[in-house]
Amino acid sequence: MSFLRRRRATSADAPQPPSPSKESHSKRDRHKKGSKNDGNKQTEQPAPPLQPPPPPPPPPTKKWSCIDGCCWFIGCICSTWWLLLFLYNAMPASFPQYVTEAITGPLPDPPGVKLRKEGLTAKHPVVFVPGIVTGGLELWEGHHCADGLFRKRLWGGTFGELYKRPLCWVEHMSLDNETGLDPSGIRVRPVSGLVAADYFAPGYFVWAVLIANLARLGYEEKTMYMAAYDWRLSFQNNEVRDQTLSRIKSNIEVMVATNGGRKVVVIPHSMGVLYFLHFMKWVEAPTPMGGGGGPDWCAKHIKAVMNIGGPFLGVPKAVAGLFSIEAKDIAVARSFAPGVLDKDVFGLQTLQHMMRMTRTWDSTMSMIPKGGDTIWGGLDWSPEGFASCSSKRSKNNYGNSTKGHQRKKVNYGRLISFGKDIAETHSSMIKRTDFRGEFKGHNLLNTTNCDVWTEYHDMGVQGVKAISDYKMYTAGSILDLLHFVAPKMMKRGSAHFSYGIADNLDDPKYQHYRYWSNPLETKLPNAPDMEIYSMYGVGIPTERAYVYKLTPPSECYIPFQIDSSADGSGDDSCLQGGVFSINGDETVPVLSAGFMCAKGWRGKTRFNPSGIRTLIREYDHAPPANLLEGRGTQSGAHVDILGNFALIEDILRVAAGATGDDLAGDRVYSDIFKWSERIDLPL
Repeated sequence: MSFLRRRRATSADAPQPPSPSKESHSKRDRHKKGSKNDGNKQTEQPAPPLQPPPPPPPPPTKKWSCIDGCCWFIGCICSTWWLLLFLYNAMPASFPQYVTEAITGPLPDPPGVKLRKEGLTAKHPVVFVPGIVTGGLELWEGHHCADGLFRKRLWGGTFGELYKRPLCWVEHMSLDNETGLDPSGIRVRPVSGLVAADYFAPGYFVWAVLIANLARLGYEEKTMYMAAYDWRLSFQNNEVRDQTLSRIKSNIEVMVATNGGRKVVVIPHSMGVLYFLHFMKWVEAPTPMGGGGGPDWCAKHIKAVMNIGGPFLGVPKAVAGLFSIEAKDIAVARSFAPGVLDKDVFGLQTLQHMMRMTRTWDSTMSMIPKGGDTIWGGLDWSPEGFASCSSKRSKNNYGNSTKGHQRKKVNYGRLISFGKDIAETHSSMIKRTDFRGEFKGHNLLNTTNCDVWTEYHDMGVQGVKAISDYKMYTAGSILDLLHFVAPKMMKRGSAHFSYGIADNLDDPKYQHYRYWSNPLETKLPNAPDMEIYSMYGVGIPTERAYVYKLTPPSECYIPFQIDSSADGSGDDSCLQGGVFSINGDETVPVLSAGFMCAKGWRGKTRFNPSGIRTLIREYDHAPPANLLEGRGTQSGAHVDILGNFALIEDILRVAAGATGDDLAGDRVYSDIFKWSERIDLPL
């Protein structure tokens, strides 16, 4: 019966496996033997039912790797991009304008359309002088790594080669560190024609909007000339290598001769302002150093010079770039992702490569602040005095005197301070150690793993400490600082640029080209009928001074860094992320853009002996109301201002024959006249 019970129990359970293993049989035999031996003690117990075998394990699933995630992410971006590109090309050309007008109401006519309705037409030929980085550069000869790039853009356009072969790109964009000219076996040259700087990259305009509006008045390529040049080189080296100054001279002469003797209107932007200032002295100077045009060349050929965003007296931003390859944007990026920029990206020491490359560009030294402490202020004063930097923007924020705001003292004269407390404490309370002549000591650390050598590797720990022990630097001591940390760069720069104030402009030494781009060491041409405009944006916080810190020692490191943790107290503080801000166009402070036309050249002065009329035209920044407006038509930002309708209208009116009186003279929103009066400069 027990056997039957066992059979019945087995049949009631799940089906048996086709061939039970030997191990299960042996267990069953042992169980039976144990039951017989224990028969006197207890009755035989039924065998437990056999358990079904465990289900087979599921097939292994592939783990989601980081590479899979990256591929998926890139695929989504590419798919979205192609979809948007298809929709953009499929929609009617008037669709964006239709949507914008549906949201914001009817848009104003572009300046070219508006002035054409008023009856204005093309009159004076126009010359554009682009600034730093906005002009395209293409390859004419290169090393083996640049095969297939003949006459392809290395700068401007899509920047495709930067992503494909970054080290090769850096090699070809760098200049010789001794001569400031082409390295052996490399020739990179500026793109010619209007396409040289109409767009910096696809969809990002520079001169394109202004060119389009001039075309609406009847201008065409024979009455417009883009004075393209290699913005990496010093101004005089552009003439030595490419004869760009001679080309500007001859093109202007041809344009005047072929347009009924009408003088040209020159429109420089950014560093192009300094470049054309150099040209006006070069063209008058006798050969071989100058162009041999004579003292009346500008009077015969130029109606007006309409400078846009001109860094006449330099920019503090250039100091930060040369000192630590930084600016406000880099400091902000570091605050969001600490340490990321200091790590090797794909095995490349990115910032070190950028420092090595940009320190071979002599043109950057043209924008070091000029005029020293007289212009930019000392340890305990600055022309701007007090400033209001409220985050709630009003008409006169970011450095203008305003009623109702508690104004706080900012030591703008200290362009670099090592520590927030150093930036805010009176100089009499700070003990300093002079760094000039300090022994530079041994190398920083082991540099055998460095991809690129920078001049900081020669300074040693003692040299770095000497810099920080000096604690604070004004515009006067900045030059000594740069000579100490970058002697090769400053040796080249000193041969081409100067940063002082002339005591006697009749001194023969000022006939040398190194002084021609400094408005404080040269005279304007003898052209009393010519007009000079200073046109720039206001209402945007602009870099004026910096709080620095020493970085922890490591291999191949850059020892100095903007202290992004340094912030002022309160919403109206001008110190944010280690950067002191002042009123300007985001790149050029108002003081640099406006002082010469507000005071230095105003009326007959020793810098303007013929009394050329100077005018200031400021454009109060208003960001775009929505994304459909793009970069906005009322922007005052340094590059975006080239699409500002008010600025374009002013240029078109002058090109069509108007004068400063027709534009109603100065238009000022900032305190530039008040700040200029605080500068004690003999005129």
